[in-house]
Amino acid sequence: MSEPEQQERLKKLNARIAEAKDTLEPKPASEEHYSQAQQGWRMVTELVAGLGIGFGIGYGIDVLLGTIPIFLVLFTFLGFAAGVKTMMRTAQEIQDRQAAEQAGDEKGAD
Repeated sequence: MSEPEQQERLKKLNARIAEAKDTLEPKPASEEHYSQAQQGWRMVTELVAGLGIGFGIGYGIDVLLGTIPIFLVLFTFLGFAAGVKTMMRTAQEIQDRQAAEQAGDEKGAD
């Protein structure tokens, strides 16, 4: 067998190996599609969870220390801030995912 024939066979073999590897790779989790309602409920849940956790911690500290509900108010506000921060991070993830999808669609159209 001559050298050019071997090179051609190696190229074909490499292409088949690459194709087989692509089919075996797990798909990234980012390909899950969520409706906008699901995304909205996720964000609402994050906000309510932040408020609830802050309220619970503040109430617990006030009961333990026997103080006026100053810690309840303080930790409720901190929980609200944490919930809003988490909501903003989720919104940024959604926006990044949509931008990536649009870039992929434009790249595929070219």
